[in-house]
Amino acid sequence: MEALKLNLSDLKNRKAWENANFKLPKFDIEEIKANTMKNPNWIHFGAGNIFRALMANAQQTILNEGKSDRGIVVVGGETIETIYQPHDNLTVLVTIKVDGSMEKTVIASIAESLVLDEGNDVSWNRLKEIFVNPSLQMVSFTITEKGYSLMNPKGEYHPAVVEDFENGPPRPASYIGKLASFLYERYLNGKTPLALVSMDNMSQNGKILHESVATFAKKWVEKGLVEEGFEAYINDPKFISFPWSMIDKITPRPDPSVRKMLKDVGFEDVEDVVTSRNTYAATFVNAEEPEYLIIEDIFPNGRPNLEAGGIIFTDRETVGKVEKMKVCTCLNPLHTALAIYGCLLGYRLISKEMEDPEIKTLVEKIGYGEGLPVVVNPGIIDPKKFLDEVLQVRIPNPFMPDTPQRIATDTSQKLGIRFGETIKAYNEREDLKVTDLKFIPLVLAGWCRYLMAIDDNGDHMELSPDPLLEEVTPYVASIGLGDKGPFHKELKPILSNKTIFGVNLYEVGLGDGVEEYFAELVSKKGAVRETLKKYVY
Repeated sequence: MEALKLNLSDLKNRKAWENANFKLPKFDIEEIKANTMKNPNWIHFGAGNIFRALMANAQQTILNEGKSDRGIVVVGGETIETIYQPHDNLTVLVTIKVDGSMEKTVIASIAESLVLDEGNDVSWNRLKEIFVNPSLQMVSFTITEKGYSLMNPKGEYHPAVVEDFENGPPRPASYIGKLASFLYERYLNGKTPLALVSMDNMSQNGKILHESVATFAKKWVEKGLVEEGFEAYINDPKFISFPWSMIDKITPRPDPSVRKMLKDVGFEDVEDVVTSRNTYAATFVNAEEPEYLIIEDIFPNGRPNLEAGGIIFTDRETVGKVEKMKVCTCLNPLHTALAIYGCLLGYRLISKEMEDPEIKTLVEKIGYGEGLPVVVNPGIIDPKKFLDEVLQVRIPNPFMPDTPQRIATDTSQKLGIRFGETIKAYNEREDLKVTDLKFIPLVLAGWCRYLMAIDDNGDHMELSPDPLLEEVTPYVASIGLGDKGPFHKELKPILSNKTIFGVNLYEVGLGDGVEEYFAELVSKKGAVRETLKKYVY
């Protein structure tokens, strides 16, 4: 068995890789890189697992079939220098199938990787070159919900954003400020059209991205820092479009069993790199087989032919229906419920939770009972069949090493989308009553209980990273297991926060019910289990 190192030089020994059952690129990597460097047509911001497992893999398929002559430029943070560049921008995708088999693919569709750092002259100037190039057709993003936010939960602009508003385009510090700066370079160099495609898991993602970029354009025009026409350029879809999209693929953190499998066949570059955000990255990505990426087809400068790689293009209304089905009802809310109660009950695998009768029943009732009634059928995907696949195939997959702790990351940024939209729908429709919701409020109460950082056995529990922890955990810090309610004083600042939930839970009639659930969840050791048993059956 030969040792396999992930770099272009080692990849020339194709026989060794093929003997270890790796699927290899079928195209000339150097030629694709040269074409991309000269005339890039796709740049992607966000170098995480979902990008490598879905977008980069789709482009690999297209390149393998000879249907494109260019790869992707990816922009990210520290993993660019620790994972991408040391391995010549190659990655290994391990697709974990429902039967437990694993398919290993060396992905080589990433032609260039750049650090998003205003202090790095080489990367910064190269990014400006790319944005100025008329060949660029699409800028896509997987930067998580909080990447688009200009404000903190109090409705105040982040300090870096305020600074960027004052200083203008030269070297912004904030994420969207940097993007706006590159777009201004494009505006100054010919006003060439471009599509900006958010591929993040959030409702109306294109609208959210547009609003953030447009805010920068407006502020800079008001302060005389850019030409007045820049704002019109950003807001005219004939020039800059912001397609909506829906993405769905589970890509957990690197798994030890996958790492061992790779080691056993001679692959040596398997060790994790822990980032400054306490997340994990590796040269390989392990992912499930099912995937969906549906994009609104508005591309004013043309677009890469991603349909050849399985991506679906359609109209905005259909994308809106699909993403709302997935993000707000049929998958993401179930994941958050599993994350919260999985952490509280000591689970380390999502699939194991689906063997727990109470947790399984909880997510089934959220999905089928409270979610499906507000889903509008998008036509291209049947909601009931999608939910069946989620609950019966995808989440219970024992070979998918996803953890509740990973999914619990940034929960405060997700609750408004994953549950708030359903609450709003119940509140607005005449045929539904918001007070009929029983299981979504139980999850929200569970999150408040989670914030105590104490599991159901009464032991300390490490909370997953979340930008609001410092703000919200002090409200429940004085509460201990066995304390008696009411807890209105402690919970009101959390439950009334529209930024977190999308609504004031008291104003829609759910706040008091969440408080009552919470009181039961903290009543004693084991109360989380008892409360679930009491309400889910």
